[in-house]
Amino acid sequence: MVRTVSIIVATLLFCYIVFVTFFFREMRRDYVCRDLQVVVKDSLDKHFVSEKDLVGLLKKANLNPISRDMDMINTDQIEKELLKNQMIASVEAYKTPSGIIKLEVEQKVPILRIIGTSGNYYVDNLGSVMPVSSRYVAHVPVVSGYVEKGLAVTDLYKFALFLQENEFWNNQIEQIYVDSDNEIELIPRVGNHRIILGSFNNFEEKLANLQLFYEQAVPKVGWEKYSVINLKYKNQIVCTKK
Repeated sequence: MVRTVSIIVATLLFCYIVFVTFFFREMRRDYVCRDLQVVVKDSLDKHFVSEKDLVGLLKKANLNPISRDMDMINTDQIEKELLKNQMIASVEAYKTPSGIIKLEVEQKVPILRIIGTSGNYYVDNLGSVMPVSSRYVAHVPVVSGYVEKGLAVTDLYKFALFLQENEFWNNQIEQIYVDSDNEIELIPRVGNHRIILGSFNNFEEKLANLQLFYEQAVPKVGWEKYSVINLKYKNQIVCTKK
């Protein structure tokens, strides 16, 4: 009796193993990508890339995953391809058990708009260059004049980070002009005057002195008293009357 039960159990177990092996083998054959879902995390704030753009990039590179065997889809390759787009800061691609490839994308954050001798482009918050977009304009300080990329991604980048972190100057500085001698001129939002910064050397100290001047002198003489405020000389503010 015991032997008979053992034989029955062994037979049932063997049948189960055969069934499970066959079932999962057939299921794996049908395990293809049935959908591609794209999430652009910061799409409410910036509109440099869209889901349509990203799908188009994958199709162009022959990496569109839909209807492909999930085992043959290389998510690392998808990420690397999308990161070639200079508008994109990061990409995470992953598979789900239900046969979906999901993409989570973050766009770059521009902090300067350059319109100069080296072209028309943005500098982002990591100090890299990104192209302008026909569908979206970022509201950041504009730099014009004799601007080479080397200056844009070094001193101008550091200056833009300073503006971002300083509420007063971020609200006050609207435009930056670079002349042929690499001297810097600032155009403020408030007041009909130009600010001559000179070089970027000690710019924090120069602007601190100017802020003190704004707080102490401007209330007495008014914003329209001067046409030029020159900060280029150490520990001096030289004003030109209108």
